[in-house]
Amino acid sequence: MSVQEEIKKYIASQPEPKRSEMQELHNLTLQTLPKCKLWFTDGKDSNNKTVSNPNIGYGAYTIKYADGSTREFYQIGLSANTTGISVYILGIKDKKYLADTYGKKLGKASVTGYCIKFKTVKDIDTSVLSAAIKDGATKSLKN
Repeated sequence: MSVQEEIKKYIASQPEPKRSEMQELHNLTLQTLPKCKLWFTDGKDSNNKTVSNPNIGYGAYTIKYADGSTREFYQIGLSANTTGISVYILGIKDKKYLADTYGKKLGKASVTGYCIKFKTVKDIDTSVLSAAIKDGATKSLKN
């Protein structure tokens, strides 16, 4: 199955209204980051044990680990969770940046160093989310 097919299947597996909201956010991210690399992770490790919620990934940057090793990973992640939806913005070194820059403007969302979590799309300003995604994708490439 292609990455696009896996993403389509994952979104379709969500109950409404989360399904429509995930599709809306997927479209928003693709509009914000046109031509970005797409990823899909099912949340399972090499032993087929669930270690996280499935994630749709967008873009690519190189993670540098303390031991000097590197690997390519997505910059932006989108995931449904039990209480709503999470958008992950990875690769920003300053862990206060997202909350300080976008926290108050987003609406009813919890913002940590790399995660924007909300119950429903109606609770947030999607134009601010789009700006945070674009900004995060740009910053992760500069680190």
